[in-house]
Amino acid sequence: MPRVKRGVAARRKHNAVLGMTKGHRMTKHTLYRRAHESMLKSLSYAYAHRRERKGDMRQLWIARINAATKAEGMKYSELIEGLKKAGIAVNRKMLADMAVKEPAAFTNLVTIVKGKANS
Repeated sequence: MPRVKRGVAARRKHNAVLGMTKGHRMTKHTLYRRAHESMLKSLSYAYAHRRERKGDMRQLWIARINAATKAEGMKYSELIEGLKKAGIAVNRKMLADMAVKEPAAFTNLVTIVKGKANS
């Protein structure tokens, strides 16, 4: 088996890891071994938080819809239930966007739901 010298390959690998850990604190961006640990941890956090972000956004949408619905004198849960009964399929992202950017359209939607609830 011939001898393989890994100087160039190892340096390239180390520089890649050190490049990914720029901005990390203390020795986590200068020493390869510590930087590698830091990189693995940061990548796992990034992966987990990309999934967590979906729930965070849903929470934000619900909070915005709830605020707009309360301004119309209704509860969030009543609005969602009323939309289902009325057969209006609008997701929470669109409702939140409508509540913020098009309050008049949102008011019309709430009026429709209130009308269905009364009849």
